[in-house]
Amino acid sequence: MPDPGQLVQYGWTEAVSESFTHDSTPARITRVDRGICDAITSGDQLRVRSGWFDLCTGDWVTVADGTVVDLVPRRTAIMRAAVTGRAESQLLAANVDAVGIVTALDGEVDLGRIERMLALAWESGAQPIVILTKSDAAEHVVDTVAAVQAIAPGCSVLAISAVTGDALDILTAMLDGTIVLIGPSGAGKSTLANALIGAEVLATNAVRTVDGKGRHTTVHRELFPLPSGGALIDTPGLRGIGLWDAADGIELAFRDIESLAEQCRFGDCRHDAEPGCGVLAAVESGELKERRVASYRELLSRPGLGHRQPGRRQPRAARRDGAPPARPGYEERVCGQRPSNQHQADWCRVEMRRSYGMDALVGGGPRGGAGYRAAFDARILFRPFVLRTARSF
Repeated sequence: MPDPGQLVQYGWTEAVSESFTHDSTPARITRVDRGICDAITSGDQLRVRSGWFDLCTGDWVTVADGTVVDLVPRRTAIMRAAVTGRAESQLLAANVDAVGIVTALDGEVDLGRIERMLALAWESGAQPIVILTKSDAAEHVVDTVAAVQAIAPGCSVLAISAVTGDALDILTAMLDGTIVLIGPSGAGKSTLANALIGAEVLATNAVRTVDGKGRHTTVHRELFPLPSGGALIDTPGLRGIGLWDAADGIELAFRDIESLAEQCRFGDCRHDAEPGCGVLAAVESGELKERRVASYRELLSRPGLGHRQPGRRQPRAARRDGAPPARPGYEERVCGQRPSNQHQADWCRVEMRRSYGMDALVGGGPRGGAGYRAAFDARILFRPFVLRTARSF
């Protein structure tokens, strides 16, 4: 096992060490900027090239000669639909243990937005924590916390003030491993991050007085060590929260509705007007809010979620069963989509690299060249992945 050195402060664990050989140079990506990354090694901070890997903040990698030469399979990955409008995903952070969903209490708390962020967090494989900031400047804090707790089953909900330090010690005690903070601009993510880090390392800005909306102060994702142990990833504000392949995340975020759906008379009940619907019965009795059911239906109707009928239960993804999660950077570049079986994906990668070499995967080449033949042969051998041609590599 290589000597971790200062990597212990950046989330190094015994499980991470098993991914490296004794003679390798492990590193963790702390920031990505157009193919050039900041990386922390056991004794240094480097600027390295990402090579052919699609990296993001939080990745564990092996570096050599100023270049990333290997990427450790991601244990968790926070992924949303790309803001470009195209049918593709965007990776926000990797290898996190907790997702801090940050919302400010000094304005209107959007429960629907919190539900979408909960689905995003649950889908990643990490544990969500709802953090309600600016409690010192808010009214009816207890009522708001109760309303958020009702839509966040399985999550801790904390009302915090980074200014007065209220409940900050509780959050610090809960942190173990790596936490990423997500939320809209103006929610107080950077202010909270500074309070947890114990230094003013991140720029902050006040919300606009005209409409109360936040300004984009953080413009990149960056990882910092925490004095209490573990690491923190600060992210830019999320204007939109497009979910991507998040059917499992929605199921976990709406587990109360999923439980009630088991009482429905029909297995394909859409909880709309069907007779014997357990969900509608809960709405009529006051046990469940109609707004929450509408939010559930709306999320399931969105494209790119891995659709299923409301109430119809499906097996969890591989990462829910303990298998390594899909690696979006690799599957999207080589296979065009995330395969349902990570072991098959790894086998595909190994077989193609062994048969054609890395250059055949990323170099492409003219039609009829090695890259094209690799894509053609792989499409025949691995039909479930619907591989793209070499021009897409």
